[in-house]
Amino acid sequence: MATHLLRNGSTFWLLKNCQRSMPFTVSRCLHWTPRLEKKIAFNLSDIGEGIREVTVKEWFVKVGDTVEQFDNLCEVQSDKASVTITSRYDGKITRIYHNIDELALVGKPLLEFEVADAEEEEDDGSSSSSSSSSSSGSDSDAQPSPAAAAGGLSAGRHITPATPAVRRLAKEHKVNLAKVPATGKNGRVLKGDVLEYLGQVPPGTNVPHPSNTQAKLAPAATPPVTAPADRVEQLKGVRKAMLKSMTESLKIPHFAYSDEIDMSNLVKFRSQLQASAQEQGVPKLTFMPFCIKAASIALTKYPIVNSSLDLASESIIYKGAHNISVAIDTPQGLVVPNIKNCQAKSIIQIAKDLNELVERGRTGSLGPADFADGTFSLSNIGVVGGTYTHPCIMAPQVAIGAMGRTKAVPRFNDKDEIVKAHIMSVSWSADHRVIDGVTMASFSNVWKQHLEHPALFLLH
Repeated sequence: MATHLLRNGSTFWLLKNCQRSMPFTVSRCLHWTPRLEKKIAFNLSDIGEGIREVTVKEWFVKVGDTVEQFDNLCEVQSDKASVTITSRYDGKITRIYHNIDELALVGKPLLEFEVADAEEEEDDGSSSSSSSSSSSGSDSDAQPSPAAAAGGLSAGRHITPATPAVRRLAKEHKVNLAKVPATGKNGRVLKGDVLEYLGQVPPGTNVPHPSNTQAKLAPAATPPVTAPADRVEQLKGVRKAMLKSMTESLKIPHFAYSDEIDMSNLVKFRSQLQASAQEQGVPKLTFMPFCIKAASIALTKYPIVNSSLDLASESIIYKGAHNISVAIDTPQGLVVPNIKNCQAKSIIQIAKDLNELVERGRTGSLGPADFADGTFSLSNIGVVGGTYTHPCIMAPQVAIGAMGRTKAVPRFNDKDEIVKAHIMSVSWSADHRVIDGVTMASFSNVWKQHLEHPALFLLH
């Protein structure tokens, strides 16, 4: 018995012995493939100033959150500044590596993203670009591929890898994606690349952010039953920075020079300026802005004190700007940001900059730029107490000064009469490889002269 199948569209007829039978239908099945997702580790990048580790102070996201590029992820605190870390990817957060107050290392994972597979997005972008180019005849970011150009092929096109969101952004700003430097995997153009190309974010903002794993504390030895247990605390933040900076500092051959300054005239001069300073936005005018300006004037006369030593080439680098570092006591510890270009600023301008640094230090919002490029340092231990100290030089600087507490003491005047005088002590430390004692004493005398006769400030 012969059996035959006849097709009519998608319907088949079964024939036996040329007799018509009942039809049966073959259904077509459409299979949907789920979109491929992949996980990417987001590392903490080098935030400058030689910082290798930070402390996580606050998370702005949690596992399961979906974020876009440049969304805030967390705030970290280094030994010098507080920095907000932003996202480099569009995606879903699947893992956070560190808890609050844990250490994160530069170059190590900070968190993990689940993002759309880059290759599939490139295929999607290619398909959409190809279809649009076939209908419109051209595409702003489609260029003839090198292979097609070499072989004389007219159909070959090079499609710049990018997500639909990035293409939409480029289209809105009429940007040719082929001209945008790509930082993504396999030459993929990211949203940050387009924003940098347009100048809407600073250069380097889209550099991948590297991070850390928490170093674990060594367990304390079991103490005797009657004695309190020892507590082991790992150095971090400002204390860790102090370990490194002071280790470098004590490689420098220091020498010290001390003197006393009669601040009596400056006490009167400052009170006369107080009301005027308040009108110009300085609520309280302290002695420190005068000391900073006097130091800048002295640095102009003795520029070697505003230098650094290059041991490799055995040369001295004379710094053009007077970026004077000032020690500030903050909740995180003692930090030393600097006031830029003091040589070009008045006492009132210096006072405003100093007040701003103090306020940002108290709130933990000082940035790496506040600590960069310091050329000379001043510290006021008098606000805490004490008379003389031996300050340590902050490499690569070559000198530092520390002022003690101003005290009212009896002194003899020119007529051998006992008068009340306001005396402040100062201690200088200098790098003896570069600065000799006479130079440091001469520098101190110029500084002292301006503080004891504040009318001299009017000449600058």
